[in-house]
Amino acid sequence: MAKTKVLGLHVNKVKLWTLLSDKVMLIAYAFLILAGIGIVDMVYERYFLLSANAFDAGLNPGSREVAAAMKEAVFGHGGEVKREAPWSLYIVNYMYMIYVGSGIIFLVAMAELFELEIIKKPAAGFLTLGLAMVIAGLFTIMMDLNILNVYWMLLSPQFHSGMWLMMPLYTVYIPLVMLEIYLILNHQAQWIKKVAFMIVVVGVLVEFVEFYVQAKLFEMNSARHLWTTYPILPLYFMVSSFAASLAIMGIYTHLICKSSTLGYVLERAALYFVMALGVYEAVAYLFIDKKWAEIILFGAFKYYFYLYIILAVIIPFGLLFKNYLNKSLKLVAAISIILGTFLGKIIFIYGGNAYPMNNRFGIGFEKYYEYEEAKEIIFFMPPWSEIAIVVGSVGVILFIFRIADLYLSVSIVED
Repeated sequence: MAKTKVLGLHVNKVKLWTLLSDKVMLIAYAFLILAGIGIVDMVYERYFLLSANAFDAGLNPGSREVAAAMKEAVFGHGGEVKREAPWSLYIVNYMYMIYVGSGIIFLVAMAELFELEIIKKPAAGFLTLGLAMVIAGLFTIMMDLNILNVYWMLLSPQFHSGMWLMMPLYTVYIPLVMLEIYLILNHQAQWIKKVAFMIVVVGVLVEFVEFYVQAKLFEMNSARHLWTTYPILPLYFMVSSFAASLAIMGIYTHLICKSSTLGYVLERAALYFVMALGVYEAVAYLFIDKKWAEIILFGAFKYYFYLYIILAVIIPFGLLFKNYLNKSLKLVAAISIILGTFLGKIIFIYGGNAYPMNNRFGIGFEKYYEYEEAKEIIFFMPPWSEIAIVVGSVGVILFIFRIADLYLSVSIVED
């Protein structure tokens, strides 16, 4: 394939028809179209659907009709986030994409730091995949944030806010990862030796800050004791994300790298993190608030929780413990980890919202009784537009990675 040199990089000259007809790109387009349909429906319902708001209340103070319409706007069954369950599938996907993508980047950074040549060879592909997942997570959360909320976050920064701290973090983090990919692709050995150590160290620090800030967002929510009583919450995020990261890296190795040695290393590492995740979950529920532990272990969430344990821990442990199994079963183990850890994030988010409480009077937590009778367990299915956007975010990953691979050949295993 013809190449041209841009900023020291050998860029492939890809024809437009090749770009449009590429099989992976066609799959990406299908996912992106699905996400686009969801976005159109979400924007229509959020900004163009006729419903009562604060402006109507100001024009018609004391109106029963406006009060009823506002209640429906807040507590109705539309596509917006509800007061009783403010975080739903958007946050689940954001957490998953950000944590797993960052986990891949973190593991590659550690390989660079400790000179693990077996992972350094396909490092460009791994880093691009991790970066694509981070961007897919940011794409998802942008669909969750109201445009006016983003405007006020920029206009009036709150430095004590965990959500605001994420903004400058990614403005540093993403360029660092891109710089590391550039150095690898540019084959600047001398510069890599001089600069890569600093990049890796800073990247590792950014990773720890990211896990800490994310944990802070949940720990500040005192009305949801599932989150505030989880012991060492950053550790939970790290262990679960590394298990999923290694599973995705294993699938990538199986499909692209075709390296049995690298596959074996990733499988062994995934096994250890799966075991650590199982131990953590077993110990964590000794500390979690009793009410939340009961509804998750023995109540409405019990089937989802045990399915999560089966998929994320039991099946992978059984398949990966014996390292002589064929590649198909190891691929099943990796897929099981991915599905299981995603389900675990759903349980974490929806379980935290299942029994919301409020300390209005400073005398202890109580159920929400201000507007209507609170349900013992609050659970609602996300609207179809939200599901479409979350599923469609896979297209963001495929699109970014494939574009980078077509033009920069990031999937080629370097010498």
